[in-house]
Amino acid sequence: MALRVGQAVKQHVSLRKRNAGFSEAEMVEALVLLLGAGGECLDDLSILGADTGLLRLCERDKLPSPDAARSFLLGFHDEDLLACARKDNPTDEASVIYPESAVLQGLGRVQAHLVTELSRKRPAAVATLEMDATIIESHKKEALLHYKGGRGYQPSLVYWVEQDVVVADEFRDGNVPAGKRPLDVVKRAFASLPASVEHRRFRADSAAYEATTLKWLADKENRIERFTVSADMTPQLRKLAESVASSAWKVYENRDQETVYHAEVDFQPGEWPKKAAPMRTIVLKIERKQADLFAEQGGIKYLGIVSNDFAEDVASLVRWHYRKAGCIEVVHDVVKNELGGGVLPCAAFGANAAWFRLCLLTYNLLSAMKVLALPPPFEDARPKRLRFAVFNLPARLVSHARKLLARVGQTLLERADLLTGRARLRAVFSA
Repeated sequence: MALRVGQAVKQHVSLRKRNAGFSEAEMVEALVLLLGAGGECLDDLSILGADTGLLRLCERDKLPSPDAARSFLLGFHDEDLLACARKDNPTDEASVIYPESAVLQGLGRVQAHLVTELSRKRPAAVATLEMDATIIESHKKEALLHYKGGRGYQPSLVYWVEQDVVVADEFRDGNVPAGKRPLDVVKRAFASLPASVEHRRFRADSAAYEATTLKWLADKENRIERFTVSADMTPQLRKLAESVASSAWKVYENRDQETVYHAEVDFQPGEWPKKAAPMRTIVLKIERKQADLFAEQGGIKYLGIVSNDFAEDVASLVRWHYRKAGCIEVVHDVVKNELGGGVLPCAAFGANAAWFRLCLLTYNLLSAMKVLALPPPFEDARPKRLRFAVFNLPARLVSHARKLLARVGQTLLERADLLTGRARLRAVFSA
């Protein structure tokens, strides 16, 4: 309510064909409540709706039924749109990236509204965006095979590190490789950044190591002051790495079982235009301290990184690049295992895409709550901790003098700092 998400839903999401029933804003609010509370399927709405105390606090008579919520999500699915995409897809390509329905795009604009509102309350001059795809396992017959051998879906996300929010996503079938047209979601992510951002940065794994994306990132008109992308170890790049003189390798990290070295090579991927901005190519050599006779290539492994940053020293740039694993990988874990993103509700592709986007909206709302309302100890709290320490505190609801009071033990109030948090949220709402 403080970030006006309901108003954004009313403005951008229109599904109802008649005025009866729950509005789109009420549906989104109910599903966010469900996901925030730990629900993983639509049937859990029946349990949540049976909590009369929660309904009183939310000033609601009831929550939508599971069937009503399922119908709401199915409204995001456009079978004709998917059929046209399959028809227009080249016959030699088994994977299809489906366009979003108009109402699903509207839900994306609600997500962008939330990011903008958070940035107004908590401006950030630096935006480090990270792109990565994740696999959602599914046993539905509509789910397609992914590269790990199972069946499921493979959505791609772009995450803003400094604000701890997801700024763009693209829901995909499991057989769509992460490296297929990654630039679409990257462009949407940078377009969603507020004007207050002065420094734009980007890092990704080899899914972004694709000529069109790299050219766009290297183009100075797009104002990406620094990017790093893991490079495919092609035969040409590997040959260059193997030809580096022993004296040119510098120690990056000494580990228990192996040593990591780094060096720079002169290499441009693919048919790199002569007029395009040059890129810096860094190679890493991982060498086991005790050689394994059965290991391929003598137990030596090579990795590559490309970047447009020529000023930073190699070790610092490599360290900055691999910090990605501790950021967006955590987001994947939280969304799939703590916010319902790992359990998709039905067979319809568009409905699953809407459910996953609502999971991301819940993630962003919790991130905003942690920095705008809750005390500092909760800034890095995961949903499980928030449920235990804040959401699920026992209280007695009492009506007195036309007021609804929640009586909470003083020790619990002090530990969660609930009164201060409510005051902060009221200030945000009033502003």
